[in-house]
Amino acid sequence: MASRKRKQNTAPTSIVEPSSSPPKENKNTQTQTQTQQHHHKPNNTVDQPIAPPKWGLILKLSLFSIPPYLYLLFFHYPIEQELRRSILINAAMSLAGFFVTVRMIPVASRYVLKRNLFGYDINKKGTPLGNVKVPESLGIVVGIVFLVVAILFQYFNFTEDSNWLVEYNAALACICFMMLLGFVDDVLDVPWRVKLLLPSIAALPLLMAYAGHTTIVIPKPLVPHIGIEILDLGWVYKLYMGLLAVFCTNSINIHAGINGLEVGQTVVIASAIVIHNIMQIGASTDPEYKQAHAFSVYLAQPLLSTSLALLSYNWYPSSVFVGDTYTYFAGMTMAVIGILGHFSETLLLFFLPQVLNFLWSLPQLSGYIPCPRHRLPRFDPQTGLLTGTNDGTLVNLFLRLLGRKSEKALCIYLLGFQAIACCFCFMLRHFLAGWYK
Repeated sequence: MASRKRKQNTAPTSIVEPSSSPPKENKNTQTQTQTQQHHHKPNNTVDQPIAPPKWGLILKLSLFSIPPYLYLLFFHYPIEQELRRSILINAAMSLAGFFVTVRMIPVASRYVLKRNLFGYDINKKGTPLGNVKVPESLGIVVGIVFLVVAILFQYFNFTEDSNWLVEYNAALACICFMMLLGFVDDVLDVPWRVKLLLPSIAALPLLMAYAGHTTIVIPKPLVPHIGIEILDLGWVYKLYMGLLAVFCTNSINIHAGINGLEVGQTVVIASAIVIHNIMQIGASTDPEYKQAHAFSVYLAQPLLSTSLALLSYNWYPSSVFVGDTYTYFAGMTMAVIGILGHFSETLLLFFLPQVLNFLWSLPQLSGYIPCPRHRLPRFDPQTGLLTGTNDGTLVNLFLRLLGRKSEKALCIYLLGFQAIACCFCFMLRHFLAGWYK
């Protein structure tokens, strides 16, 4: 995320009504439709309980995603009974994590408001919702529940001498480190240079514990020219994995600015990751390869379920802001999943909108073009519509191409593009299979 909004008076506050969070941006990062600094707080601000979770949204998403998941797991592929059992245990624990997260977000909201960690929605400035205090950094709830589910799952799947246990715990250490950094950033506003450096340090436990291969398969059309089919990159491969962790962590953070976008894109990518891994498990005959993709499923399912719980509060009109805590946590988790599942190329295709957003943002992020604190669209309180600016973000680009849109409609368009990118990745893998690799 990018900036934080922390009021400095001591008056405790109670919980709030829906609103959304604009990105706060320290020259290179931006996240939810965050807020104004609290010493510039609007008059007549509103304190009231947050809106209930949007169960209708969760039901629609579940009806869309669960049937293909169950079909692939039980009918399409002959997955071993033991492996299917572990995946289902993890799914059941993830479901429990969903309900715990839904229950804990209102509780956590009261506490963060008491500590004056709240924001005002810039994309609703000039309307009654623009004066509502919105609890900030609620990604901490998702991160904690995720870690609890992931830690408890070890007792159902790993033995003391398991080869995967060291990598599993190293992955959790990386995720925990980034969640802590995100929460510190929400409270203290960490400089952006530090945000670029620390993800690479956070990835070190995983890179040190990584016991997988460091080789790449040369594309078949290039084999006659290069003369080899397998290339061992050694330390270069681990450097690439470290850079992947930095990219994933920050890419969620800068592709933001409207209600539901940060969590929504994570839900779409995590869903694609789960489907991809189940397809790879079912299609492979290599036990080691299957276990690597099962490992990814064990982390992707709790990420998906807890993110859905947060989305039920963060969807337009948002009643909580996710904060840098969530964006860093989600980005590092998906990077860890891709690294340990050995599908980093596919992961980058899932991240295609984030890659395009980064490239489009590069002139501003590098300082070549002036970068404002908030790279948000312009909001017209008379019509309730957003207008794109010349800032280099995918959010503004969509508005310039498609015309003025409401915040909710714009988020649906952006998440639709994210889903199309994931479908494109599946199609590409299908058509290139056997020819490219």
